[in-house]
Amino acid sequence: MTKADGRIEVADALRGIAVIGIILFHAVESFDAFSPQARLTLPCDASVYRVVTFLLSGKMYGIFALLFGLTFHIMLSRSMTRIRFAWRMLLLFFIGCINIAFYDGDILTTYALCGLLLIACHRLSNRWLWVLTVVVLLQPFELWQLFSGWTMPSDWIWHDYALLSRHHQESGFWLNVVQNLRYAFPANLGYFALTGRLTQIFGLFLLGLLFGRHRLFINEGRHLLVWKSILIVSLLLAVVGNSTDLGILTHWLTPIVNLAILLSETAAIVLLWFSSARVRQSLTTICTFGRMSLTNYLLQSVLGCFFFYAWGLGLYSELGHTYALFVGVLIILLQFFFTLLWAHHHQRGPAESLWRAATYL
Repeated sequence: MTKADGRIEVADALRGIAVIGIILFHAVESFDAFSPQARLTLPCDASVYRVVTFLLSGKMYGIFALLFGLTFHIMLSRSMTRIRFAWRMLLLFFIGCINIAFYDGDILTTYALCGLLLIACHRLSNRWLWVLTVVVLLQPFELWQLFSGWTMPSDWIWHDYALLSRHHQESGFWLNVVQNLRYAFPANLGYFALTGRLTQIFGLFLLGLLFGRHRLFINEGRHLLVWKSILIVSLLLAVVGNSTDLGILTHWLTPIVNLAILLSETAAIVLLWFSSARVRQSLTTICTFGRMSLTNYLLQSVLGCFFFYAWGLGLYSELGHTYALFVGVLIILLQFFFTLLWAHHHQRGPAESLWRAATYL
């Protein structure tokens, strides 16, 4: 189902849900400033953290990556040149640098770099694109480490994150900005490479491109059967992966199990969307939230860091995981209010409008 302007509504719903999930997970982690000595805690804190991590950590960014590949397909099918798309990715990298000045967990800079790689794959046939996608999603870097016995050095990553966390808990705004710009981007790239997310992001870009080519986000033909198959297979893989001791294969298989979880979540949302008018109606507001996904992603960094960092309200030292989750809900409600108010007068969000204007100069 598409709107008159060509937007795929279920994709907007998925984007909105992904942003909401990202906000909740970041809040539970106090936007990377969490203190184990928080004053207000509950006995359920550990369980809340485990559940939120299982459902959201890496999965919401993965859904975003899948939809990024879909958007790439749509843009190039509407005659956007590869040079202009490359310029668009450079702009996204700049936007990510602005975001990283507030929050060290930025994903936009990584998406921009992987997006440049995506350009080289556009002319591949579906057959070769599927081959490349499967190879990338099988985590070749992790497989190579498994068979070679080499392990990627990671002490520097944890050192940089610990340094950044200390500044979030102790330093003023401008020192946070300087340290984030200095350490966060290389630390994020290192962490994504270490955990298999860097490979998986690019693989999901390719998968989203293929889903776009096959029109899987449009309810036509046997597409619902395809989504049911994706749901069943991914759920089986997720259950087996989470109930089995992976042993020496843990480093290789963990990203693949996470991939199965995020694909099952995506398939479930798509099937619910197409099978129930009531579900579509109930997700209308989330579609609006998703259409302003870039704006809302940037806004959650500003609001989240204001609530939790020392330069703001400093709640990192006050709230355990459960209470921090409630702050995440508050951030979502504030952003929903802003989104609906803005959408009443504008077709696109402020960040989306600026990005589009800069893309087309």
